[in-house]
Amino acid sequence: MSEQRTPLLQVHDLSVRFGGLTAVDGVSASFYPGELVGIIGPNGAGKTTLFNAISGVQLPSSGRLSVQGRRLTGRSPHRFAALGVARTFQTPRVFADMPVAANIEFGLKFAGRRRRKYLFWGDEVGVPWALRDAPSILSLIGLLPQAGLPAGDITPSQQRLLEIGMALATRPKLLLLDEVAAGLTDAEVEDMARLIRRLRDELDVTVIWIEHAVATLLQHVERVIVLHQGRMLADDSPHNVVRNPEVIEAYLGDEMVRPDEQAQEQDLAVIS
Repeated sequence: MSEQRTPLLQVHDLSVRFGGLTAVDGVSASFYPGELVGIIGPNGAGKTTLFNAISGVQLPSSGRLSVQGRRLTGRSPHRFAALGVARTFQTPRVFADMPVAANIEFGLKFAGRRRRKYLFWGDEVGVPWALRDAPSILSLIGLLPQAGLPAGDITPSQQRLLEIGMALATRPKLLLLDEVAAGLTDAEVEDMARLIRRLRDELDVTVIWIEHAVATLLQHVERVIVLHQGRMLADDSPHNVVRNPEVIEAYLGDEMVRPDEQAQEQDLAVIS
């Protein structure tokens, strides 16, 4: 059970304020190795600001952050990355003029080399086989045929996959995904969700996923955190979250509830 394990990431009473605006208000949560957690909430709920804080991009106004038991509150993003935190952004950040493979290689260089199995040779210790080099990572995310193309020439959905690949190239223990399904077709959203689940399963990486495609997210994650006006409204299983009256009133009522009661019950049955 997760309660008996050591958290990979601990967030304690975290707040982020911009002048008189409180974007994140006293959020506390623990994230354990191998978890797949979704974060949902209305626009302006503080989701991306929370991501910025737990990846070192945004300095918290108060509260504490620790990764693998090491306190990182106020530290720079590269310290978070050194402890295995990687993230994507709402708008993909790729090197458009560089080939797709070179984008992945940049991530590998950023991560640095791990200790070899033997003194000067052999596989890198602790690196999954699928993350050993750029071709392996591109194969994992389905972009190997595009390896030689400039990143700016591939489709927006492929650029989102490439950014995930660049994050994976740093060999993370914790992967933060910020709306990676935005702008995708329904079929692409489902493919993305399956990829995220497969990355968690095959690489044993902890994934925290922000997404507006709520129905899809709820079908694939094991735990959901709901933010509303910067505060945590719920932290529970998808089954319980979709039945939480506060969550329905604040958010899911607009996203999930349909006039046809039977259709609503069918949706809940699928999510459960």
